[in-house]
Amino acid sequence: MDGSQLKQPVHSEKRGATQLIVMNRPEARNALDLEMRAALGDAVAAARDDAEVKVVVITGANGAFCAGGDLKSLTEEQRPIYADRERIRRLHRWFRELVNLEKPVIAAVDGPAFGAGLNLALACDFVLCSTSARFCAVFGRIGLAPDLGGYFLLPRIVGLQKAKELVFSTREVTPEEAVDLNIAYAVHAPETLLDEALALAARFENASTEALGIAKNVLNRSFNLDYDTLSELESAAQAIVMRTDYFREAVGRFINKKPLKMQWPNKGGR
Repeated sequence: MDGSQLKQPVHSEKRGATQLIVMNRPEARNALDLEMRAALGDAVAAARDDAEVKVVVITGANGAFCAGGDLKSLTEEQRPIYADRERIRRLHRWFRELVNLEKPVIAAVDGPAFGAGLNLALACDFVLCSTSARFCAVFGRIGLAPDLGGYFLLPRIVGLQKAKELVFSTREVTPEEAVDLNIAYAVHAPETLLDEALALAARFENASTEALGIAKNVLNRSFNLDYDTLSELESAAQAIVMRTDYFREAVGRFINKKPLKMQWPNKGGR
């Protein structure tokens, strides 16, 4: 998508039942300034509340996903220490909504996903990246600690020791290594990346939003809970989704030997 055609810091549009959210500060490689953070929060809330939206795709304009926080805006003024604390806390008010959004979320990462941009990608359920993508927990290069959910997301995806190595070294991760580390789901050419992300999103458009949403809700908590608690959540989740129209229709289709709405191409799991 040509970011020069868009004026707002975040562009959001529907593609069928998919909400496409495009970060659009190409002159700053889509770094997160205050205006973009607020706009992302609004876009996530709108996708959450729109019953017609079944899937969300997040990407960046003009060959960059997100270069992280906008350092210029961070240093333009001196703030009291508690003001900086509150600035980060405000981030989590919408970022938590993104992490726990009860709809599939796909990141299409082209170019840099650095710092907060890395963690923004990790908040998504699937990360598709281009051959030009680079991932980096860059914070330590300028004497910062990780933010935007990095402490929660990164070790759960790559493991604790690897998370420490990536944070301590601040080295870049290539697309191929990103797949090996479970940061990325698949790698595509830059020119086909968005189409591939939208095609993946379309697979979920005929799925049960309720079933996927409640499964995601419980899976996101699975590292923090014991077996007994998870079994109780499992019982409640199954009882809820068995009352949905989608389940009743799917059972009818199965009994009558009709194709189910939810289909997944058998291409090695991808």
